Amino acid sequence: MRALMLSAVTYLADPADPDAIDRLADTLSVLVSGVAGGLIGDAVIVSGSESEAVAAVAEATGATLVLHRGGNPYAAGAAAARRDWILCLEAGDVPAEGWIRTLDRFVGTARPETALGRLHRTAAGWLERLVGRLESVMGARQARAGDVVRREALMSGGPFAARLKVRPLIARIERA
Repeated sequence: MRALMLSAVTYLADPADPDAIDRLADTLSVLVSGVAGGLIGDAVIVSGSESEAVAAVAEATGATLVLHRGGNPYAAGAAAARRDWILCLEAGDVPAEGWIRTLDRFVGTARPETALGRLHRTAAGWLERLVGRLESVMGARQARAGDVVRREALMSGGPFAARLKVRPLIARIERA
């Protein structure tokens, strides 16, 4: 079994949304296979506001709960994460079949200058797809849902100090 390499950071912007807890549960349940496969070492839930339901989910799953208002939620989650690589997700993101093998290969072979891998988000709108294409050429200034990024790159709290080269990954993320 390989060493645990990733922390999964899941962002839940509005816990008051009636479907928020179900979407969070969908995302966390898929991560169980990553834990069993030795890829996911810990989970962090970043919430936009306090919620007893989100706190109960975090307690039940063993995830760390971080309250965050403003700025990049993935940077806030990275501060509580315990691994060198961060998988950035939104509540409701469900990595599709093959994601464990893809991320394991990426993290195991990434060079130091390659700090960001991006999973394909099939539910992305046209603007998000356009931004993604521009970032694949120009580099990314901050992490988004679907990114696998080195923790140290996120720890600056704001935009990356320098644009990070984006390496598109073949796995994809569906929406629950």
